[in-house]
Amino acid sequence: MESVTDKFLRYVSYDTQSDDESVSQPSTAKQLILLNLLVDELRALGISDARIDKYGYVMATVPSNIEHATPVVGFLAHVDTSPDMPGANVNPQIIKDYDGGDIVLNKEKNVHLSVADFPEMKDYKGQTLITTDGTTLLGADDKAGVAEIMWVVQYLQTHPDFKHGTLKIGFTPDEEIGRGVVKFDVAKFGADYAYTFDGGPIGELEYENFNAASAQIRIQGKNIHPGYAKNRMLNAIIIAMELNALLPPNQRPEHTSDYEGFYLLVKIEGTVENAELQYIIRDHDRNGLERKKSYLKSCVELLVQKYGDDVFYFVMCDQYYNMREKIEPHFHIVETARKAMEEAGVMPLIKPIRGGTDGARLSYMGLPCPNIFAGGHNFHGKYEFIPVESMEKACEVMINIIKLTAKK
Repeated sequence: MESVTDKFLRYVSYDTQSDDESVSQPSTAKQLILLNLLVDELRALGISDARIDKYGYVMATVPSNIEHATPVVGFLAHVDTSPDMPGANVNPQIIKDYDGGDIVLNKEKNVHLSVADFPEMKDYKGQTLITTDGTTLLGADDKAGVAEIMWVVQYLQTHPDFKHGTLKIGFTPDEEIGRGVVKFDVAKFGADYAYTFDGGPIGELEYENFNAASAQIRIQGKNIHPGYAKNRMLNAIIIAMELNALLPPNQRPEHTSDYEGFYLLVKIEGTVENAELQYIIRDHDRNGLERKKSYLKSCVELLVQKYGDDVFYFVMCDQYYNMREKIEPHFHIVETARKAMEEAGVMPLIKPIRGGTDGARLSYMGLPCPNIFAGGHNFHGKYEFIPVESMEKACEVMINIIKLTAKK
């Protein structure tokens, strides 16, 4: 059997960045290279119905090998990596028997993975870490989840005596840009419930996430020669700065944690003539999200009164909601995951996701879907790393879930 580590290292060699400016589905053709490879690998393992649809969704069935009826359980992961950091030419470094100290990622560029910055590194002393080379992201989000699911399928197909119910496998594109399951056919997938293996450090078990909205504001300035600008010029950049200054500084991501929501200015660009701001707005409480949306709208309206209707274009839309209200009526699936972790010797860390997950949208589409750790740290950047042992434990947890759901 190919190890989960070897699978992971193979998958991260593919550049699968998604593109939030693309209107295609999937957003980049290069994601299809890995998605089609996964279909080929599933078929080579004997999964005859493995297929990919026109939107890039891979679905497959591992048939039951027991006589009694069991729930149909799904496992999902996404193949795309974040646009925030280069994802091509990933050159993983393997640190065996990690000594608990700082790791030099790139001597030439003086990039270090520092324990002072990331004290959780010490938790993995003696283990094998996979890091970047300091120039790209690693891709553990979520190629670790992909590798873990593929390893488990391989295990089941090569161990026919292991008893299990019907399982559904899904791989998706574009999760990193919030479009991962927009066109996913839940009925076609055919699971009663599912788990995304898209979490972070070992032990994470999540069934709560942010409610999310986005906002785009365009500002039409008036560019006048600066020598004759008095009482005539409208500097769009200055107005954009004025708008951002109206938002509470203590509600930025760098000042929030746990259940605290935030406003994040993700993009600002412009000239005197035109400027554009893009925000994401997050809160675990739906009413809290609505309050934040309302406040941002009131800030724009205040500046409209000051500068005029024709200066502002403002649009805001909801992106996804907290999956908690959809999962709590099926809480046994969280308890199953908790027990599966405990049987693997992993302490469950149940906490809210300070982000989103495909499972949130799937839960609102009728497929309850908590999120389980895949093992990585510091996603979306050059400091990303993953312990091999965490990936192996994720595989064990998945096997335990399968075992528990196969019982009468």
